[in-house]
Amino acid sequence: MRLRPAIRLALSLALSPITLHAQHVDVWRTNADRSELLTHQRLAKTVAPDAAATTITVDDSKAMQPIEGFGFAMTGGSAQLIHHMSPAARHKLLKELFGTGKDDMGVSYLRLSIGASDMNDHVYTYDDLQPGQTDPDLAHFSLGEDEKDVVPVMKEVLAISPHLHILASPWTAPAWMKTNDAVKGGTLKPEFATTYAAYLVRYLKAMQAHGIPIDAITMQNEPLNPKNTPSLVFEADQEGTFLRDAFGPALKQAGLKTKVVLFDHNCNHPDYPITILKDPKAAQYAAGSGFHLYEGEISALTEVHEAFPDKALYFTEQMVIEEIHDGKQRPVSDPTARVVIGAMRNWSKTVLLWNLAADEHLGPHTDNGGCPVCQGAITIEGDKVSRNIALYTIAHASKFVPAGSTRIASTEDDTTKHESSLSNVAWRRPDGKHVLLVANNTKESKPIKVEAGPNTFSTTITAGETATFLW
Repeated sequence: MRLRPAIRLALSLALSPITLHAQHVDVWRTNADRSELLTHQRLAKTVAPDAAATTITVDDSKAMQPIEGFGFAMTGGSAQLIHHMSPAARHKLLKELFGTGKDDMGVSYLRLSIGASDMNDHVYTYDDLQPGQTDPDLAHFSLGEDEKDVVPVMKEVLAISPHLHILASPWTAPAWMKTNDAVKGGTLKPEFATTYAAYLVRYLKAMQAHGIPIDAITMQNEPLNPKNTPSLVFEADQEGTFLRDAFGPALKQAGLKTKVVLFDHNCNHPDYPITILKDPKAAQYAAGSGFHLYEGEISALTEVHEAFPDKALYFTEQMVIEEIHDGKQRPVSDPTARVVIGAMRNWSKTVLLWNLAADEHLGPHTDNGGCPVCQGAITIEGDKVSRNIALYTIAHASKFVPAGSTRIASTEDDTTKHESSLSNVAWRRPDGKHVLLVANNTKESKPIKVEAGPNTFSTTITAGETATFLW
């Protein structure tokens, strides 16, 4: 008897002992010298006996924080470089960064500066006046500078990724609102607190009118750092009072649902957001706290989480640049372990790096307080794009862990010693699949065995390698 082709295919599938998805685990690897970059392999779900293997147990029954996304700061300088590319080259780049196709990076979160940051070619706010003038009614407010580069680039990004999350942070208030009448340093004059709150609300509404919804806002980038150009000092008691008495009520009155994130500075001051959150009248307006890791330990996030477990944590900035140590290129596993895995295992909902794009001279940046060493995740020279260590650091998570995923439990070496450990973090995605990110920051290859319920597999992670597993 001859069977029709469709019947033969159905019988062959029915008689197969297990489907391809059940037989294999997909893994993407980046090795220490980057001769392999997100190289895809497929592992059989079998375990090779190895008494020396490190066992990583992934426990789906223990859920931690929900994930909002992974990404970068889209500084004004980044937007300027991208906007000046040819339309075809720009679209190709943005699709690679923000698309979710096979060869795309899946970046799901961006941070914008409210006005200029130190990675702009000049300083501006949305209400700049001549010395001695003031504008308490914000009659001169204008988003004009952002409309040159930031707004058109963000519209193109959102056309590719309409569910992108956006955080916005100011580097300074307009100089006329400040105690030193300057864009660098100084602090907010108390008599302009309600005006500045209205200024921030006006920004949120103006971006919303452009079709750019701001999901979250911090009240000041690096509020304890007066050295950037621009910058503003906002001590904890000042920020708490501003939120409680001016900004929180202004957001409520405007009917805006934008989440307020406290602090937005280094891990050496977990006391800063804790101080504000102890005031229930201020805390009612705060969704959570944001951190950088230029100083302090990443465990500061857990300290805040344990003090206020109902408030979210956000990792909002870290510069990750190329470095040479002992004649060797910095492996992607180093910032992956320290920043991505470290922040995730300490309750952060996001990991954002600084900054998305710079030119071949590490610019543009402001004078007398701009960052002269801030390499971008990509380097843009006209239409030419080079991809740097920060891009692959984020891509090992963003490409595989969409917003709406949940971190789940996994056994771990000491994450505080990222420079000499085999670090990992695991997630469950909305589609039910699981992701495990492993970074080997030791100087030796490490055999591992992964146990995840009925799914068990083994492989070797070479020295300095980063690997993302999906099953």
